[in-house]
Amino acid sequence: MLKTLLVGAMGAAIGATSVLYAGIGTGPARPAVNVAVAAGEDDEQRIVDAVKHVEPSVVALDVTINGTRATPPNPFGNMFGGGNSPFGFNFGGGSGGGQLQPFQEQASGSGFVLSNAGLIVTNDHVVHGASKITVVFDNGDRIAGHIYSENAAADLALVKVDNYAKLPPPVEFASSRNVEQGQWAIAIGEPFALKQTVTVGVVSAFDRDLTIGGQTIGGAREFKGLMQTSAPINPGNSGGPLINMDGQVIGVNQAVQQSAQDIGFAIPVDAVKTAVADLQRHPGSGSTAGVGFLGIGLEALDANVRSQLSYQGQGAAIVSVVSGSPADQAGLEPGDVIQNIDGKDVSSPADVTAIVQKLKPGQTASLHVWSNGTRQLVEVHVGSAPDGSD
Repeated sequence: MLKTLLVGAMGAAIGATSVLYAGIGTGPARPAVNVAVAAGEDDEQRIVDAVKHVEPSVVALDVTINGTRATPPNPFGNMFGGGNSPFGFNFGGGSGGGQLQPFQEQASGSGFVLSNAGLIVTNDHVVHGASKITVVFDNGDRIAGHIYSENAAADLALVKVDNYAKLPPPVEFASSRNVEQGQWAIAIGEPFALKQTVTVGVVSAFDRDLTIGGQTIGGAREFKGLMQTSAPINPGNSGGPLINMDGQVIGVNQAVQQSAQDIGFAIPVDAVKTAVADLQRHPGSGSTAGVGFLGIGLEALDANVRSQLSYQGQGAAIVSVVSGSPADQAGLEPGDVIQNIDGKDVSSPADVTAIVQKLKPGQTASLHVWSNGTRQLVEVHVGSAPDGSD
């Protein structure tokens, strides 16, 4: 199981081993595999044929996003040993806690045609919070689209274009049972807004578990059972198809490890088919399970943290609180330790993340918190994760 840090499509990398959504961003593109040398003439022609078959059904998505974002706190205010509290924390919202801020941004990503009804599959992080979506087809047509349904937990969404007479044919899905380690994998998408780019690699591994956002503002999001590929996936590839040499979709491109060459991740096709079928049955944003949001930064209880807190129990330490967030409104502060959520004991930031992810916005969560030497029961009204938060 691979555990690492990710950042959102609009974010910046965190640390030297970061993984980021392949949504939009800057930085050097990874070189594509030399197909003619790597695959030989027979395989080369099959790859060319597969691309020609699928490419007309792959689209670019130009997105305008209006939303609310948790701005990161002053990094020095989050460090143990800094700040101005007895525990080395920067108390209060202020420069150490971050704030919820409105924003507007332009984004781009990829997608592919699912049905003759004008439905297009993409990653939810590409379109979540979109106020305007333009679908750019292979023939250059730019057609207005809108979110049909979305599932933030699965990071998949359906975008719909209405009454487009020249809609390309839907893609064909493979079965995860027939995908093998080492087989050729072809990624098609719009990296860095470069239209219809093709890269080639292999299926590297299965069942990769990734954590997005790290243990920072809002808590991380976890994705399980992803497929790893060496096909170069760059910012802008998010939502595009990963296909086999028969032109069938074997996954949806999602993320890339920033610190390494040719380590990308895709949502496996069977998981895509299950999520997409549910999205088709439940149109409208109301059908999606929003991601729970508390608005806290967390740190594991290592020896240094325990020493500063004079605390020897289990739990996860709060190091920052977003101003105006559910946690802030409930009175949680840096230096508090979350011990239990809704009757479930926690012993790490990952435990908190896993529980909060399953909570629905609008629910009330009961937290047992150690604060200044006393154990308290704190009721928190769970919010919805703002765009760009973790």
